[in-house]
Amino acid sequence: MIVKPQLAKLGLFDAKVPRYTSYPTAPHFNNDVGPDMFGNWIAGIEPGSQVSLYIHVPFCRRLCWFCACRTQGTQTDNPVIAYVDVLKAELDLLAARLPSGVTLSRLHWGGGTPTLLNADLMRDLAGHILGIVPLGPDAEFSVEIDPNEIDEDRLDALADSGMNRASIGVQDFDDEIQKTIGRIQSYDTTRHAIDMIRERGIGSLNADILYGLPHQTRARMTESVQKLLSLAPDRVALYGYAHVPWMAKRQQLIPSDALPTPQQRLDLFDTARRLFMWDNYAEIGIDHFATQDDGLTHALRAGRLKRNFQGYTDDQARVLIGVGTSSISRFPQGYAQNAPATSAYNKAIREGRFSTSRGHLFKGQDIVRARLIEALMCDFEIDAREILRDHDISASELQGMFRSANTAFDGLLRVTGDKLIIPPEARALTRMIARNFDAYDLSKAGHSSAI
Repeated sequence: MIVKPQLAKLGLFDAKVPRYTSYPTAPHFNNDVGPDMFGNWIAGIEPGSQVSLYIHVPFCRRLCWFCACRTQGTQTDNPVIAYVDVLKAELDLLAARLPSGVTLSRLHWGGGTPTLLNADLMRDLAGHILGIVPLGPDAEFSVEIDPNEIDEDRLDALADSGMNRASIGVQDFDDEIQKTIGRIQSYDTTRHAIDMIRERGIGSLNADILYGLPHQTRARMTESVQKLLSLAPDRVALYGYAHVPWMAKRQQLIPSDALPTPQQRLDLFDTARRLFMWDNYAEIGIDHFATQDDGLTHALRAGRLKRNFQGYTDDQARVLIGVGTSSISRFPQGYAQNAPATSAYNKAIREGRFSTSRGHLFKGQDIVRARLIEALMCDFEIDAREILRDHDISASELQGMFRSANTAFDGLLRVTGDKLIIPPEARALTRMIARNFDAYDLSKAGHSSAI
């Protein structure tokens, strides 16, 4: 059984590594991808295929101090109304280039706070989206819902528009922790929002909870997880809080001396993990849990689990289109990202052009390395037979990568003729092991703690 001294020797408690929701990671995007290339990629989507669509709403009524997302505060609806008009204009630009018969496998509204939109705006935006690219068979329409920013009318609008999965951000239920991170959201408020969601027949529920927050202890983590389990979510994302005040200035309001140490972070994660496992949740990748009959669990068992910018997914679409400021799209050819500043995004769309400001064109071994990293992040193993079948790499080079990774981690990995396997006792090192297959220079970007 691997223990903390061994993890410390391997650098777990000091390492800063990517979360690998993409490869290469976003800090390595460049100016090689622009609006024209993005438009050509849209036009090149296979007619009649399914795509995934992400809608980004960057506005919040209040800015939570812990959050490092691209958001901006607003107390009025005027900028939100104007922004929805621009979203619709961007969707119209997509409609002019999308091949015929394309449908959605997934539609996700994120942010920010998508539920900041009033009911009429929600119906208008959803109607515009689905009028251009309708939901396909067995599609999921999910929305990130702030329990502090939702009511009956808005939930009616979402349910009537086809939402069939809701996502709730919990973070932590402890009062002191909530005050310290600038996110006041009581258990009763959260439960009331979930009750309203389920009253509308929306049976699928995601929840996010954080470990590594200031003042968190094992006892407090246990209490928050048990409260969350009482709400019976289908999926839980157990994310490590990334304290990056040099990037997210609002995090400077969080006292760094109240943060748990890396060793304590590992204890907090393990405490929550054990509670989810004891409640019969399946362990999904490095930081997700799902009920035994959830789509993620089925995908894991079938070897179809994927990882993208929203975390783990069972979506098999080859194309993810991001709409809205800072949104990232993924195509077989590469990545494309919209302008991160709302003003630049609005200007481009109003001038009748896509706002693509940067991206990455796949080259060299990008695609095979992306798959190697995804396999580790999803399945904790790489099947050499699959890689050699689907990618242009020799068996000798692949085995050399396997040996190099195993050597870097003191022989902890299992290397056979066909597989490289991360054993359960070494899974805390997964992101570091994945880094061993990353050909890009890590020093060019700041990343979060490996645990």
